[in-house]
Amino acid sequence: MKTIEYTITDELGIHARPAGMLVKEAAKFQSKIMVASPKKEVDAKRIMGVMSMGAKKGDPLKVTIEGPDEDAAAEAIEAFLKANL
Repeated sequence: MKTIEYTITDELGIHARPAGMLVKEAAKFQSKIMVASPKKEVDAKRIMGVMSMGAKKGDPLKVTIEGPDEDAAAEAIEAFLKANL
């Protein structure tokens, strides 16, 4: 299992566009990818779950990845977070 910890730096937090992009990125992998904010934990492959987190600027995120391609998934998700959130 891989774990990524990231603090949101985007002024708008996770809103519709980056949530959709995150789901699209997560869907590329077979591994189970979960994203946890201070309020809740959701499946990163489900758009409504990601949007319902209500994560704002400054909120810490914890991403856990478990599965056959977890190394590649962790690398891609971490790069996505740094580039987009």
